Amino acid sequence: MKHRIANRNLPQLFLKARANLMCHFRPIISKFGLTDQQWRILRVLDEHAQAEPRELCELCQISSPSMAGVLKRMEELDLIRRSAVTGDQRRVMIALSAHGDALMAEMAPLIDAQYRHIEEAYGLSAIENLIMALEQFNQVREQDVRHIL
Repeated sequence: MKHRIANRNLPQLFLKARANLMCHFRPIISKFGLTDQQWRILRVLDEHAQAEPRELCELCQISSPSMAGVLKRMEELDLIRRSAVTGDQRRVMIALSAHGDALMAEMAPLIDAQYRHIEEAYGLSAIENLIMALEQFNQVREQDVRHIL
């Protein structure tokens, strides 16, 4: 069968790579009763301390309608806390609750250990090269690439 598109299916390769990577972390995430989306939010909040919901959408790659439901559930589980922005009651900041912070502290050694196993399997230089390539790829802005339509 003749292929109609000459280039490799880059989006499919990214999805496959993500699935292959997450299979190493999902048992840890599941052990603590978290979903992938909840884990992404906790991880981002652990790195950034706090963020507005729209920032979380971008950083976690979760749509706004989905984010609203996930944040509501996480608040019910006492994983996060919301606080109004001083001077602008329409804005809200999301941060880890004390329980969410404790959960991250408990999970961190397991996550770090799993990263070490991945580095051992693939080689540290391969992982570092992959991270560097992905960071470069993600720094290219949409407007920097010409569009056909």
